[in-house]
Amino acid sequence: MVWMVALATTHAARGCVIDHRVPMGLFVGKFSPLHFGHEWCVAQALTMCRRLIVLSWSRPEFPGCESHKRRRWLAARCAGVEAFVLDVDHADGAGSAGSDTPAVPANFDPDEVQRSFVAEWCRSNGFAVDAVFTSEDYGDGFAEYLGHALQRPVQHIALDRSRMAMPISASAIRRDIHGQRRWLSDVVYADFVQRIALIGGESTGKSSLSQALAKELKTQVVHEYGRELWLARSGVLQPSDMLHIAQRQIADESDLALRANRYLVCDTTPLVTLFYALELFGTADPGLELLACRAYDHIFLCADDFEFVQDGTRRDASFRTHQNAWYRAALLKQGIPFQELTGPIAQRIAQVLSHLQQEQFHRTGGTKIVGFASGSKSG
Repeated sequence: MVWMVALATTHAARGCVIDHRVPMGLFVGKFSPLHFGHEWCVAQALTMCRRLIVLSWSRPEFPGCESHKRRRWLAARCAGVEAFVLDVDHADGAGSAGSDTPAVPANFDPDEVQRSFVAEWCRSNGFAVDAVFTSEDYGDGFAEYLGHALQRPVQHIALDRSRMAMPISASAIRRDIHGQRRWLSDVVYADFVQRIALIGGESTGKSSLSQALAKELKTQVVHEYGRELWLARSGVLQPSDMLHIAQRQIADESDLALRANRYLVCDTTPLVTLFYALELFGTADPGLELLACRAYDHIFLCADDFEFVQDGTRRDASFRTHQNAWYRAALLKQGIPFQELTGPIAQRIAQVLSHLQQEQFHRTGGTKIVGFASGSKSG
């Protein structure tokens, strides 16, 4: 200890900056989902080591927290770390299927199995870990095991073990994603926002319904970009515009999902764009055909039981009937479930809300959700 003080004094006298950070740290977590508590711990760990390795796996995966999403979350929210999210077949980079690392352990395997896996993963990928960061009581034993397995000193650095800085857990968030959204970044929460798609022929009240429904659900609405472009171009579109329209529509969905509340109302889908491409030009880009199969959580087909209103841009009532028949056939062919909405706007809103309530009831194992349509962003 005396020599360390003397060395530090010498370096200080020479104007040198001594880096007391550990060379390599390790942070292991499921991040299901990645929440502000995880982010706080990662940020703290980054200040204490020169290189931080983040390792994540979950077997089985938790619904909505699949590995590809966790990769994206970590990349977006935890800059500066080397993140490795393993699939059950080790498909992601280090620890790939060709390595000697054993099979990913199950979530409820004993601690020794979990620790052995981490040690083998570090060893097979050349990660000489000096410290492990956790906010759990098992951290001391984990570090001791890794030190023995890797044959090097490994210290445990505890982060907010008492949960004073970030009083939250992933399990609590999973029980009520929307009620606990204050602990999630918009990037993470957006993946739990359910997309409501409204489709229907011209003059079926789709746009009016989307506005009214978004207001009822206290959320965002994605407007129909294709119509906006059509008006801007005075009704003149090119075949190449159709793929662009679908891509822009999806991009708008992604942007607005960051500000949505539980649901996102989509006033059209790429399937509608495909219909117009075939009607206008007799052909469609293969990329558009692929996007037309895009999945939505809830799809509603607006019936053509409204009186047809000609606004100067529409065809006629027979074309509207043809549209709805085409949408219905396309959805049935793809095996995509949908609900048909009938009657005036108020009745259609009631039908949508009833459907959403029933879906929530089934998804939560028969637990009725009170105020399911009006969760606040603050949780």
